[in-house]
Amino acid sequence: MDCPKCATALREVYTDPGVLLDRCGGCGGTWLDKGEVLHYTARPAHFARALQAGLPTANWAGCKCPRCAGDLSEIGVESLKIDRCGKCEGLWFDRGELEKFAGSGFARTSAARMARTQERPTAAGAIAMPKVPQLGLRAAGVLALLYGIVTLAVIVAVENGAPPGPSIAIGMGFVVVQYLLGPFLMDFFLRVAQSCAWDAELPGHLRAFLDRVCGEQGLTVPRIGIIDDGAPNAFTYGHHPGNARLVVTRGLLELLDEKEREAVVAHELGHVKHWDVVVMTIAGLAPLFLYYLYRTLIRLRGKKAEQARAVAIGAYVLYVFTQYLVLWLSRTREYHADRFAADVTRDPNALASALVKVAYGLAGTAPAEGKAADGRMVRALGIFDPQAALALTAASSSGGTFSRDSMLAAMQWDLWNPWAAYFELHSTHPLPARRLLHLAALSSRAGQTPLVTFDRKKPESYWDEFVVDVFVRALPVVGFLVALLGALAAGRRPELALAAGLIVAGFGSLMSSWFSYRAPDGHSEFKVSSLLRRIKVSPVRGVACTVRGTVVGRGVPGLIVSEDLVLRDDTGLIFLDYQQPLRFLEWWFGLFRVKELIGSVVTVTGWYRRGPIPYIEMLRIEREDGRTHSSWVPRLRWLFGIVLIASGIFVSRIGR
Repeated sequence: MDCPKCATALREVYTDPGVLLDRCGGCGGTWLDKGEVLHYTARPAHFARALQAGLPTANWAGCKCPRCAGDLSEIGVESLKIDRCGKCEGLWFDRGELEKFAGSGFARTSAARMARTQERPTAAGAIAMPKVPQLGLRAAGVLALLYGIVTLAVIVAVENGAPPGPSIAIGMGFVVVQYLLGPFLMDFFLRVAQSCAWDAELPGHLRAFLDRVCGEQGLTVPRIGIIDDGAPNAFTYGHHPGNARLVVTRGLLELLDEKEREAVVAHELGHVKHWDVVVMTIAGLAPLFLYYLYRTLIRLRGKKAEQARAVAIGAYVLYVFTQYLVLWLSRTREYHADRFAADVTRDPNALASALVKVAYGLAGTAPAEGKAADGRMVRALGIFDPQAALALTAASSSGGTFSRDSMLAAMQWDLWNPWAAYFELHSTHPLPARRLLHLAALSSRAGQTPLVTFDRKKPESYWDEFVVDVFVRALPVVGFLVALLGALAAGRRPELALAAGLIVAGFGSLMSSWFSYRAPDGHSEFKVSSLLRRIKVSPVRGVACTVRGTVVGRGVPGLIVSEDLVLRDDTGLIFLDYQQPLRFLEWWFGLFRVKELIGSVVTVTGWYRRGPIPYIEMLRIEREDGRTHSSWVPRLRWLFGIVLIASGIFVSRIGR
């Protein structure tokens, strides 16, 4: 992307909120895509009004937009002069104008700080590519460790007088029955609840690819199911490679290009080839045994009850540990399914491109000819973590690529924010950015230019924000315990100690709600790609936003009770999290409201957050005809804090 004033190539620089800007090294101007200026604006609604007021007197700036080649117009915004693209609505600040903006009443940071953070350049060195582990040795080692732990726990339990045999036998029987009947139940569920058409016809190129790879790898061609939903995904399941099922959604077939579809299907065949369903079922038995052992020991009565409880606590700790060990094994197998796809397609970049669209919801357009691209119900064997993505994927309606800076900006959160490591620890799938780096290593090994070359230097630690987020999230519980125990230690009566705990917990809940649901100047309008650039965001720390786009599918593709949605604007897709205080209200919304929303142009107001994927926690969703659906969760969180305080005051009055 070149400077509109002097044609010098723009380079990316960091700013204090962890957002990248494009800056010209020649004339010193700065480009901000639509919505990016709002990351720095203390009063975004006021700035939007001032910008709108200047439009009637705008004059052509004599240059073209660096993003879309539209005309730039010079607009007076109070004392500032800003160039704006009428097509993509990005903003251009000439040298010194951004500092003037920082010194105005709009900005949330000082002029000196904004100028200083502008000078932080990206790094030249790339992140080292992780090694792909040997699958067989790692699987064997993990299974040996898991069952070594189970054996040790059983021996200790028996030595302490426990009769674990019946419970373990029941647990084993449950898993065996689940394994034998699970695929058939899944077939039925997908047909009835998710509109899955079995034995459906795939596009010709994909059918030919599937037949070829299965023939070369000695696999039985899986049974094909297609879910009629616009939010694409793919996953496999079955007893063994001989009776595997491969399920894709209509959205996957419509929105990914041919090579990306083949790469996704190859990834799923990798799970079939490696017997992943069987291996993960066997691995999952170990934590289940330990959990049943814990449940048996904790209920024991008699002479050795105290010893049994101590062993039960140990069994529960081992249960938690082995759960994480199984998740670790699952993440390893994802890397190998990726490697299988890279081998059979001979194009690791195709899967990388699909992953960028699946994981981050990025969309784009095909590059010009001759130019390189600028560059909860589904099982854990899908293309992306269903707990995280819930089948979210995106691409332009005609396929194509996405800009390199948007891709790298989306990856930054995975690689830099401490919350990302937390979510990966609890996920069946690796973080998308780490999978992309593995695929980049495979591309380099194959002599290809990787789709991803992450050459950015981490500008700060982000641990301070993480610590604040964790503290805010835990504040009600921690406040209750500290106040309760402190009052008891000071000799207060139990009822007064309880009252103190409730009052402090109430104030903690109000502070937590204020932190999570801040919107000091309202919900400003953003594009999806602009939101993805924000690094300092988490499940606790949100960005008050409004996004306008089209609802293309449900959060879980085809699931008739899925209350969550997938929204698409002209820059990408984003997951919409719809919450209500009672679960049946969410089911009601999924059953009777979501169907009429799919295909509609809507305006969503809420808070942009990052979990394993980017998402918006909805406050309300409004259709073009004016009909609105709202969430009561933010309001009830405030009410809950007030109720706690009132309860504490009531208990204190009684206790006197």
